[in-house]
Amino acid sequence: MNINSSQWQIVLINVHLATMTDAANSYGEVNNGAIAISNGKIAWLGAQSELADIDLTLLEVIDGEGQWLTPGLIDCHTHLVYGGSRANEFEMRLQGKGYEEIAKAGGGIVSTVTATRAATHEQLIESALPRLQALHQQGVTTVEIKSGYGLDTETEIKMLEVATNLEEHLPVTIKRTFLGAHALPTEFAGKADEYISKVCNEMLPAVVEKGLADAVDVFCEGIGFNIEQTEEVFYAASQHSLPVKVHAEQLSNLGGSALAAKYQALSSDHIEFLDENGIEKMKQADMTAVLLPGAFYFLRETQLPPIELLRKHQVPMAIATDANPGTSPIHSIQLMLNMGCTLFKLTPVEALAGVTCFGAKALGLEKNKGQLAVGFDADIAMWNINQPAELCYQFGVNPLVKLIKSGRVVL
Repeated sequence: MNINSSQWQIVLINVHLATMTDAANSYGEVNNGAIAISNGKIAWLGAQSELADIDLTLLEVIDGEGQWLTPGLIDCHTHLVYGGSRANEFEMRLQGKGYEEIAKAGGGIVSTVTATRAATHEQLIESALPRLQALHQQGVTTVEIKSGYGLDTETEIKMLEVATNLEEHLPVTIKRTFLGAHALPTEFAGKADEYISKVCNEMLPAVVEKGLADAVDVFCEGIGFNIEQTEEVFYAASQHSLPVKVHAEQLSNLGGSALAAKYQALSSDHIEFLDENGIEKMKQADMTAVLLPGAFYFLRETQLPPIELLRKHQVPMAIATDANPGTSPIHSIQLMLNMGCTLFKLTPVEALAGVTCFGAKALGLEKNKGQLAVGFDADIAMWNINQPAELCYQFGVNPLVKLIKSGRVVL
């Protein structure tokens, strides 16, 4: 085989590859393989025996010593930037206090909004960095971060600026999602339509003007916003050529996923109460279903997502941490892999696809991230495991050996 290696900078040899290029059926394994990197991209991969005619002394060579490589992991749904803590209300709930009592004591999302509005840009960076670091040290190279704890123009912009600036602190790709329609702020109590008008006509244009959002999200739910209000935000996003996502069917079935499909959304997230009609609409729109087992676990929910129907209609399933202060204060992608299998009964192949190729698809990045394939970004994780299923099998012991981001070793 004639291999053009003149532009290569790094070659990893003596490795096994889980390419995730055939995620519907397998890990896309290449045993006894090698992979070459050029200018931050994957330039070649295949069996190491095919490198027989390459002079490796001219290149930087990393000997994987029989370890496994996967794409860098992707956490496609987080709320990593926020102020304050909700540990006090966690304790109150476990002491038997109800939602209304906690809310009257200043708890719930109101407490996070108050703390986030009060926090400086520097304080938000300082609190978000350890959360992002925890994910990064588990092999995560791409993270989506939502706003939604400001619920006013100034704070929503501040949150998105912080999310943007986190890329300067850690070698992680950050995708930013504007979630102004997350909850109704107290100053708009009983005036949800008026608030949505502000989201569409003041907040979103200000965010767009500063170039701070890659997508727009809405919490479409009985305790969030109704279908008409959700569509108003989706239409406004379309006017700014921004893709949309939706928090939908978590607590009830309002039809948020089907509506999102009408707008060719990237994903519908949570979806425990999603029905077959919504799934069919998602399939037609080529959407991704984002499963959030952390919130399911933390809230002690009992309604499982419709995994079998998603399989039946071949809707891609991503998995994410949903890291947030109220309903999933969890910053472990390894735990999500395990919970995806144990709670939602995914196979290990499905779970790993959920944090690689389908995690990328949920962010609109499926053409350059989430797979080990020629032309894709050289975001690569090396693991001390004997088989890929081990990444789903256990958590608490970090098997990450090396992490490469854009062709550069960063861990």
